[in-house]
Amino acid sequence: AALDYLKSHPLEPLDTAAFEQACGVGVSVSPEQIEEAVEAVVSRHRAELLAERYRFNMGLLMGEARSRLRWADGKTIKNEVDLQVLHLLGPKTEADLEKKPKTTKARPAPAEKQKAAVVENGEVGTEALSLLEQLRGEALKFHKPGENYKTEGYVVTPNTMALLKQHLAVTGGQVRTRFPPEPNGILHIGHAKAINFNFGYAKANGGVCFLRYDDTNPEKEEEKYFTAIRDMVEWLGYQPYAVTHASDYFDQLYTWALELIRRGHAYVCHQKVEEIKGHNPAPSPWRDRPAEESLLLFEDMRKGKFGEGEATLRMKLVMEDGKMDPVAYRVKFTPHHRTGDKWCIYPTYDYTHCLCDSIEHITHSLCTKEFQARRSSYFWLCNALDVYCPVQWEYGRLNLLYTVVSKRKIIRLVETGAVRDWDDPRLFTLTALRRRGFPAEAINNFCARVGVTVAQATMEPHLLEACVREVLNEKAPRAMAVLEPLKVTITNFPAPEALDVLVPNFPADESRGFHKVPFEPTIYIEETDFREDVDKGYKRLAPGQPVGLRHTGYVIAVQNVIKDAGGRIMELEVTCTKSDAADKPKAFIHWVSEPLACEVRLYERLFLHKNPEDPAEVPGGFLSDLNPDSLRVVDTALVDRSVVSAQPFSKFQFERLGYFSVDPDSSARKVRLAERGGSVPSRRVLRALPPSPQLVFNRTVTLKEDPGKD
Repeated sequence: AALDYLKSHPLEPLDTAAFEQACGVGVSVSPEQIEEAVEAVVSRHRAELLAERYRFNMGLLMGEARSRLRWADGKTIKNEVDLQVLHLLGPKTEADLEKKPKTTKARPAPAEKQKAAVVENGEVGTEALSLLEQLRGEALKFHKPGENYKTEGYVVTPNTMALLKQHLAVTGGQVRTRFPPEPNGILHIGHAKAINFNFGYAKANGGVCFLRYDDTNPEKEEEKYFTAIRDMVEWLGYQPYAVTHASDYFDQLYTWALELIRRGHAYVCHQKVEEIKGHNPAPSPWRDRPAEESLLLFEDMRKGKFGEGEATLRMKLVMEDGKMDPVAYRVKFTPHHRTGDKWCIYPTYDYTHCLCDSIEHITHSLCTKEFQARRSSYFWLCNALDVYCPVQWEYGRLNLLYTVVSKRKIIRLVETGAVRDWDDPRLFTLTALRRRGFPAEAINNFCARVGVTVAQATMEPHLLEACVREVLNEKAPRAMAVLEPLKVTITNFPAPEALDVLVPNFPADESRGFHKVPFEPTIYIEETDFREDVDKGYKRLAPGQPVGLRHTGYVIAVQNVIKDAGGRIMELEVTCTKSDAADKPKAFIHWVSEPLACEVRLYERLFLHKNPEDPAEVPGGFLSDLNPDSLRVVDTALVDRSVVSAQPFSKFQFERLGYFSVDPDSSARKVRLAERGGSVPSRRVLRALPPSPQLVFNRTVTLKEDPGKD
């Protein structure tokens, strides 16, 4: 109670009377009060006590009694509870001494189990809370806006309360967070957690979130990264309260740097980068140079009188990880994309981060765990300048196995031709996942299932894919496609012209509509759905073994197998019978008729090992671990005509094959239609249809997890 009071009243002078009252000083609790409180609690649970006897949780009685009498002695309360329970139940019997039998919980049905799944440490565990439920203030135990001083480790100065009062006047007590990416690369799956945490926490608590580009390194920044970052934030379903840049505040940051020097907290140093690297280095020989001298030298830095690496501005502090006097400014003769040639000195992350948070009145500065070592410097710098000091909170990073997310390594993959670009669907950048067909909702669900953890989470990709299947099962309409076509001619087709077959968009819920598919004498099935020689477990089409054609109401039986000179099967001639007039077939197969010729890209993992960056697992380096079968392009695929007007990123479930998404490349192609009577896969039988786009499909995920994986 004393500590709680002091945290809530950090400034002196201390109101002794109020302090003692909050601590219970002088409060006297009589035995009669204890007896009455325990009697009320026992009476409240009387029926349960009589039913469970001594197997009842007595701690519950203790807790309720203590909540009624906060200042009573715990031992006295326990003695009174024991006495009253003994009076009610009498002495323990042999039955009371027997061990309580274990109760087995009923196992949930598969659908329930899947719905309740939550990922923890790479495994599926207990029921998941929604992201907003996890991020509400009462769940995370974060400080309330304006109560920064109640946070463990927060430094209170004589100006703290006045600054917090000004802060509340600006924000009105609203939660403010920010997502501060560096615009020097494309966001990846780990950033999805950061986006969800920062934007989600603000949303869950009625606040706002800034998108702030940390554009303090002009050498590596490109306009395409700024655009892509915002696109991905909005794709995940979030709208920034404001889009800002660290460069917006360069003038203010420079003014504060001068003030830091004047106060004796910073100095100009001439040590080389190699000399100040590592932990616990020797103090700089220029650490104690006069403030006036550092002011003149810092001005010379700004005017370009020092070359790159010849001078830096360093702050006088030792960080939690032992790093001494971190750099605040360095010289870089690189034009900035927004400020041009105005500056040749640029602030570092250590200097910029907390001060930009202060300028924007951020209430909760949410960072990944590796920034914990910077928390003390975060507080120190704000307090050294007497400006509003937000609170930094850390959470665990999200990593995936079988991939790399380092910008440098992805650039190497692009340069070597292992992948086409940052959005290659085999990568786990957000642009790549979108291109592959992963819905934003599925990525957000995955982040929610990983949870708001302090520990780093390293997950298997199939857990993300499971979230994708859950969403696409509800959102992706069904279509039929054949990847390796085999021509089938129905010799007794029941109509003089093609029939229209109605196919439900979602077979489990036909109220969501149907689409028409032409059914004519020439159809195409998968080559693997026919065998001349069958084994015991084979149930699909074979001589003497009919199959049903999905959605048609017909069963087909083989009459003739047509082969080329080399013995390859080129065509089947079959007869069809109405389903109600034929024996029930062992299987139903999908098919296409008058189809679209499309390109389909099938993806597997890019790397063979779980940790391609680990020298112990992959001694030759990550480039030696590439999976040669990570991409297979099928250019003989045929898809039913219901998808002809599909736009880029449209998603479908191809029956029996998996979930597929239309690739943006589709807009540059021309559709081709398999001619009636033609023999696919021969390219000569395909004729161009102007000016429709040819569709290119990426396989997003298979229908079920491959049991051979992991």
